[in-house]
Amino acid sequence: MTASPAAVATAPLLTYTDGVLLRAGRPHRVLAGSLHYFRVHPKQWADRLDRLAALGLNTVDTYVPWNFHERVPGEVRFDGRRDVARFLRLAQERGLDAIVRPGPYICAEWDNGGLPAWLTGLPGMRPRTSHPPYLEAVARWFDQVVPRIAELQAGRGGPVVAVQIENEYGSYGDDHGYVRWVRDALVERGVEELLYTADGPTALMQDGGSVPGELAAATFGSRPEQAAALLRSRRRGEPFLCAEFWNGWFDHWGEKHHVRSPVSAAEDVGGILDAGGSLSLYMAHGGTNFGLWAGANHDGERLQPTVTSYDSDAPIAENGALTPKFFALRERLAAVRETELPPVPADPPVLAPRTLPVTHGAALLDALRAAGEPVRAPAPLSFEELGLSSGLVLYEAEPLLPEGSHEVTVTGLHDRAQVFVDGAPVAVLDRETASFTVRGSGARVRLTLLVENQGRINYGPLLGQGKGILGGVRVERRLVHGWTMRPLPLDEWTARDLADATAAAPADGRAGFATARLTVAEPADTFLSLPGFGKGFVWVNGTLLGRHWHIGPQTTLYVPGPLLRAGENTVTVLELERLGDHLALVDRPSLGPAEEYVETFD
Repeated sequence: MTASPAAVATAPLLTYTDGVLLRAGRPHRVLAGSLHYFRVHPKQWADRLDRLAALGLNTVDTYVPWNFHERVPGEVRFDGRRDVARFLRLAQERGLDAIVRPGPYICAEWDNGGLPAWLTGLPGMRPRTSHPPYLEAVARWFDQVVPRIAELQAGRGGPVVAVQIENEYGSYGDDHGYVRWVRDALVERGVEELLYTADGPTALMQDGGSVPGELAAATFGSRPEQAAALLRSRRRGEPFLCAEFWNGWFDHWGEKHHVRSPVSAAEDVGGILDAGGSLSLYMAHGGTNFGLWAGANHDGERLQPTVTSYDSDAPIAENGALTPKFFALRERLAAVRETELPPVPADPPVLAPRTLPVTHGAALLDALRAAGEPVRAPAPLSFEELGLSSGLVLYEAEPLLPEGSHEVTVTGLHDRAQVFVDGAPVAVLDRETASFTVRGSGARVRLTLLVENQGRINYGPLLGQGKGILGGVRVERRLVHGWTMRPLPLDEWTARDLADATAAAPADGRAGFATARLTVAEPADTFLSLPGFGKGFVWVNGTLLGRHWHIGPQTTLYVPGPLLRAGENTVTVLELERLGDHLALVDRPSLGPAEEYVETFD
């Protein structure tokens, strides 16, 4: 029986010998840049890839986030903004090779590190280990995604020249059997091109994440000579590959905007190249954490939610504009390219600045009660128990409060709760165990907690941690029972859902829904500012842009031109704290006061 062309094993396009990387047998450098299709509007994919090529890169690298493609168990989608195959073909049309990083864990400051909340929320689940139920779930996901990647490998006429095994596993665990299982699962499903691992530039991390027989790469943002020496001392005969060169960094709410100077980034890129190495810029173009896909970190004391922008101080800015870093890196990369670089494109057009008056709609609690179907239980249920991956849950109970002051304690709070008693705001809680005081009169009160999932942890040992109220609510020592919960999946709401919620109840002028109308003759990019507003969520024509929060650092939201249409457009705000009276469109982003990013690897 003759095998089909897709089943015929071919030699990888990228190989290596004596420490030299080869492409089709000739010495080669991978000059890659990370550009995530899931952080860019699909109608802008081609433009961003053109800019990446103009930067001087010959390869695009992207993760594939499992939870983005399989939001509901068994419903795997690769259409529209999830059409990774189309993205990779667009890259090939521009002469770019592609590196694909299918995880199953990706980190990437992405919600839950790319793992579905419906998976990590299962009792007893042990992600990123050889735990059989976890491997069974990964196998089902790989059955869907890996053949699609394999069909686009260079040996089959596509752009894919390398596939990453898991992701920085050495900074997480030491289950070597699991990492080998991931490698074998990729091979069994058709991956024939170069396989590699990527871990931090320390012996501990390389020991935990590398796989014998597969290329070991490093991720770092400085001291390339040290990284090269470490890798070469451990893997003689392998080429030096920086799988992520951190030329910028991401931001958390309430912190400063991280930047890295063009001079510093270009110097260390030069160090990698001078050491004979290959690299991937992380990020070449960061894009945006649209919807509720931004993840979070945890510093050991409190959650650190990631902002909506993923600009990352990349050479290609969030809206595609070319930065001084772009030109500094282009000059350095051009020196090692054998062919002339494509011309530099102009920055994308933006709308002229203007002010948009807003109309206040439904009041916060009345609107959310109307928008969510009630679920009743004796004790508070978590997001996972409610089948909710992101958004809000409105928890309500009616405890009896004797006369006098009483301490109310919430345990296992993930992540942030606004507390109301009989509709009046009394506290904002953002710690796992937090208390507030309420005065009772001997009657029952309506106790309301609006709990926000601010992003699932994407890195470290708390990966997969649940959301909502995971413990309970006590008045003094006594637990409160008899709860009504309303799950609010904001990122699943349609324009119709928004219209219904906005009109559900009268406005009170404090918090709730607000709308604005934007009329444009020709759609183009813009940046949305919310002066006077506090914290909440913004939709444009029914598409959730993401979160806004007055604590910054970012104070504008990027609005891609393809989200707008000629004529009238609708901007909807769900405001949790305080309503402003107008919105503003501005022609440049405001990402906050900056501080230089400093790498902390030792």
